[in-house]
Amino acid sequence: MIDIVCCPTPFLVGLLSSSLPKLKDLPVEEALMVNLGSDRFIRQMDDEDTLLPRKLQAALEQALERKNELINQDSDSDSDDECNTLNGLVSEVFIRFFVETVGHYSLFLTQNEKGERAFQREAFRKSVASKSIRRFLEVFMESQMFAGFIQDRELRKCRAKGLFEQRVEQYLEELPDTEQSGVNKFLRGLGEE
Repeated sequence: MIDIVCCPTPFLVGLLSSSLPKLKDLPVEEALMVNLGSDRFIRQMDDEDTLLPRKLQAALEQALERKNELINQDSDSDSDDECNTLNGLVSEVFIRFFVETVGHYSLFLTQNEKGERAFQREAFRKSVASKSIRRFLEVFMESQMFAGFIQDRELRKCRAKGLFEQRVEQYLEELPDTEQSGVNKFLRGLGEE
């Protein structure tokens, strides 16, 4: 199955280190390869250090470090409960990151005369005060992940309230009228939960 790594579709795959010589001989394009055993990059795309604005990256790293410290203080065992708690804490950090960087998307979904919903891309991007976050959104908005996310929201007839949507609703209720994106709030509060 090692040939699957040449697939042009986004995916996450794990390989045994014994397959690494075979992997290096394949025509793999646009892939980030990480040796999880040594925490080192085998191959990078060269945009990893610049994709996230430095302040956002620092806030994420700080929040994840605090979560890790909390887990280490709470327990000395490697139980399933501890693993689930850690997974939940990491999930919370990333949910909050996405809520506070793109959670205002619903303010830019408009309905035309046919009742179809359409996303106002440029207005959404420009609504963010921070230039570095706008640059991040420019790149992120071109991703398949974001396109699928928005397409799903445009086509929805009823609003299912998953965890992300519930958090977005809370976020928008707490957001001051003068601030359409909570990036500054994110930077101040992400690591404090």
